Amino acid sequence: MRIFLFLILVVVGCNVLDAQSLQKPVTDAYLVSRMVEKFHIQPRPLDDERSEAIFRELMSSLDDQRIFFTQDDMKKLTAYRLQLDDEIKQRKSNFLQLLVTTYKQRLQQADTMLDNICKTPFNFALKERYTVAEDTIYPRDIAAMHVKMYKLLKLYVLAGVMQYADAINPNKLPVKKFVDSIEPSLRKKANITIKRSVKRILQSPQGLEFIIGNMYCEALATTYDPHTAYFSADAKEDFESNLGKKPLEYGVTFSKDEDGHAQIDYLKPGSSAYQSGRLNKGDKIQSIQWEKKEPIDVSDAEVSEIEQALAANGGNTVNITVKKADGTLRQVALHKERLEKEQEEEEEDKVKSFILQGDRKVGYISLPAFYSDWEGTLGINGCANDVAKEIIKLKKENIEGLMLDLRYNGGGSMQEAIELAGIFIDAGPVGQVKTRDPKAITLKDVVRGTIYDGPLLLLVNGFSASASEMVAGVMQDYNRALIVGSPTYGKATAQVVLPIDTTINLENYNGKAATSSYIKLTTSKLFRINGTTAQAHGVQPDVLLPDLTDATPEREANEKNVLPASTIDANKYYKPLPPLPVAAADAVAKKEMASSAYFKYVQQFVEHAKAAVAKKDYSLYIEDAWLEKRRKDQVEASLKEPETENAIFKVIKPATNQKQREHDGELNEEWKTDLLNDAYVKVAYQLMAAMKQ
Repeated sequence: MRIFLFLILVVVGCNVLDAQSLQKPVTDAYLVSRMVEKFHIQPRPLDDERSEAIFRELMSSLDDQRIFFTQDDMKKLTAYRLQLDDEIKQRKSNFLQLLVTTYKQRLQQADTMLDNICKTPFNFALKERYTVAEDTIYPRDIAAMHVKMYKLLKLYVLAGVMQYADAINPNKLPVKKFVDSIEPSLRKKANITIKRSVKRILQSPQGLEFIIGNMYCEALATTYDPHTAYFSADAKEDFESNLGKKPLEYGVTFSKDEDGHAQIDYLKPGSSAYQSGRLNKGDKIQSIQWEKKEPIDVSDAEVSEIEQALAANGGNTVNITVKKADGTLRQVALHKERLEKEQEEEEEDKVKSFILQGDRKVGYISLPAFYSDWEGTLGINGCANDVAKEIIKLKKENIEGLMLDLRYNGGGSMQEAIELAGIFIDAGPVGQVKTRDPKAITLKDVVRGTIYDGPLLLLVNGFSASASEMVAGVMQDYNRALIVGSPTYGKATAQVVLPIDTTINLENYNGKAATSSYIKLTTSKLFRINGTTAQAHGVQPDVLLPDLTDATPEREANEKNVLPASTIDANKYYKPLPPLPVAAADAVAKKEMASSAYFKYVQQFVEHAKAAVAKKDYSLYIEDAWLEKRRKDQVEASLKEPETENAIFKVIKPATNQKQREHDGELNEEWKTDLLNDAYVKVAYQLMAAMKQ
């Protein structure tokens, strides 16, 4: 429900405006535009069209639900709609100063409004509505802003009433006495949660100018294409941690206590939280205090709020106050550090392999990401080497085919993708890269021979992206593997992270410069060896299976400012293998899907999800809300995922040493259960028979 976005949107706080503090984002925005012009594969001009795109992106990021800015505010801000290109080129901050001042004023007014609105109980017997028109336009004035906030808060509290009522008796309209008994606490919780979110940002290490300045540069960067991005130093750390680099962390995780509030659940060995010797599992979090800031009361906060507060970029040291089991309070300073991953975490993020044993023996490998060898050990710690080791284990078990699962693999290191492709094909071209140079660069597997040359199948879906798509495309072009699933995401561009510095030389930059801000820049396009690209439309599977990801339009083609697909000449030196039995495999898949209750459920779910995204009015009248919830419950009940179908194979772990087998026990049991219940793996297993024939 969109009302929950309100709680997130409010968190952008405000400090006293300091024009000097806006100088950095103004300078960075200018340098971003220059670096794009110099290095981007397809730079768009910084003109009125770009200015309008920046304005739309920034205003959407700041106030997506159009709550805080009035129509008069927007008239003043919109005067800059076609001038931001000139502001950036001339390094001016007029727009940013107006934006920060206006936003600060409106948030202060919103803070007061929250208290005023929440002083009075909400009357759900009134036949009020929150309309699509109200949702999609800015409030006319401050009075209209008050009304909009009132309705959003009331809608939030009403949703809580429905949730509690459902837990007691889902088939009975909640009576007034019950509503009156829980409404005050829900109203208080809504008010406190939002106000705490405001204070969390007010007391953050950055301040409003830093936040809006960052958002300004981020909006500029993303208008060139969806993957060009502006990073603060902390955001760069977060990005690299997703590629396998060890992240900076405090080393403490949280769980709910009996009242739903946050308490310490685990202290990671080696972390500042662990080494302090002053924290224990079960300690209750009371407050969070950044350096030189006032403490923020989080004594009744939920786990998600604590995690959001500690994840704030811009500070690596924070003081937390905890209540011990004996009631005493203790303050502890935590420092972000780069810690060694524990074995469980390493296993969770890396390759897994199993044997699917039925009327044939098929190897299964899951690759969650194309993580790189950040430690510089010549590929030893990269995903391609990990896959190779698992294949060797599986081959010792005399598998008759291999299934490589790239579903939900969002990509990562392109070098690892090249090396992974080389596991399955002999030396030769695996792709083409087009930079600003007229001639395409051929990506090659330079190692002769293969590690596995038997029947191969790749599972993909709408969240298989980038490096995953490259591997799927190579395997398809060579007729080396059957591609099964739904169309992939459609990202066929490559980026490089650079410090904000126009003097950088891409030819000799070593990637190690440390600075306060960076740009992730799209510098090349990726093409398949046949000259086509996965850009925008993705890799189309040989065997198409409907997927739950089809319900969301979260693919490259649906992104704003997407770079269009194009073609280049095919590589003349690659030699495809004989065609695979695609038609026979497709016939097997259609037969399996026709008899599968799960795939019928997927089709119904996708149709329902697409219909549900349409905007509509929300009733604030309790009887209407209850009837609407009953209708939704009935629809969801009809869309309930079917029971697990009969398994057609057993899941067996390849032989390993006894110590590793004992460590993997519990984790492997979860994997085995998931694989036995996975309808896509079941179909893929059946397709192996067609491939072998």
